[in-house]
Amino acid sequence: MTATNPILQIEEQFGQSIWMDNLSRDAIASGELKTLIQTRGLKGLTSNPAIFEKAIAGNAIYDGDIEAGIRANKSVEEIYESLAFEDIRNACDLFRPIYDETDGLDGYVSIEVSPHLARDTEKTISEAKRYYDAIGRDNVMIKIPGTPEGLVAVEKTIAAGINVNITLLFSVQSYIDTAWAYIRGLEARAEAGHDISKIASVASFFISRIDAKIDDAIDAKLAEASDPDVQAKLKETKGKVAIANAKIAYQKYKEIIQSDRWKALSAKGANTQRLLWASTSTKNPEYSDVLYVNELVGPNTVNTLPPATIEACADHCEVASRIETDVDKANATIANLPELGIDLDAVMAELLDEGIEKFNQPFDSLMSSLENKVKQLTPA
Repeated sequence: MTATNPILQIEEQFGQSIWMDNLSRDAIASGELKTLIQTRGLKGLTSNPAIFEKAIAGNAIYDGDIEAGIRANKSVEEIYESLAFEDIRNACDLFRPIYDETDGLDGYVSIEVSPHLARDTEKTISEAKRYYDAIGRDNVMIKIPGTPEGLVAVEKTIAAGINVNITLLFSVQSYIDTAWAYIRGLEARAEAGHDISKIASVASFFISRIDAKIDDAIDAKLAEASDPDVQAKLKETKGKVAIANAKIAYQKYKEIIQSDRWKALSAKGANTQRLLWASTSTKNPEYSDVLYVNELVGPNTVNTLPPATIEACADHCEVASRIETDVDKANATIANLPELGIDLDAVMAELLDEGIEKFNQPFDSLMSSLENKVKQLTPA
């Protein structure tokens, strides 16, 4: 592994960590994940219900554990958890050296509580605690969606001393709310006399889904527009909103860590909650396949990439610190959206609802597949 690997350059020269958005037992058992850590410089890993559905459904590697679950009279959901928790534990063990080497900055593996709890504060809190205890690894992060109900759960879960990855963040305001939920959780824990130096959190700010949604709206408006000036502004905005939104969020992050409340926590050993760029595979084939890597390199951030984007970046990322370039232009891009007839707040709310559903569907599909597998493997 040489310093010419763009991923290593991103990490070593610009202070951004690259995590992978994928997990399967095959990758762990074959040594593929360990190899990726070594050759691609991976610093962490995230999972979600869609990833587990892809990994588990129809994969014979899990049959022995499913049969053991059947013999133990476990429910389908208990069997799922036994499979998922085992994969998460093994991934945590592979990343543990990085966790130790970075003094708890990196080396995390994320698992999400049931997406059906996205609007249920109390159940999210109890499930986050149960997952954390059951997995039993210091470097596990529990994923909680950044809904209003979820953010109350984030605060309480952080106060309980659990690492949290807040997911499905789209709007800048949702990120700001997330950052303060983390701060309140740390304050409550410190006030209770507990150590806050071992708690970590990331705020997973989604990227490509924003452009996909807004580009569709722009295309519809372009089809109707006859004014050349309006057409030009619409074309100029296409593919620019997600990155502009992220750059503005990063400026808010910088403001928050300069606040007196944060500085007081930092003095007690608190770890910064890093912005994590999620949904970074490019949806539009007209855009570079590493667009959302190249444009979002910057210090004290994480970019979580699916395997194909990791390989593309290792091959041809053009590395430079860009998260703080053209911030004025980013602000202008967002400010001009109402003039183009695009309600960004409405788009963000829609994306959050869709995001929850995009996790509910594969979770339900996985449970159905697993139920069928249990029936097949249950002795007559």
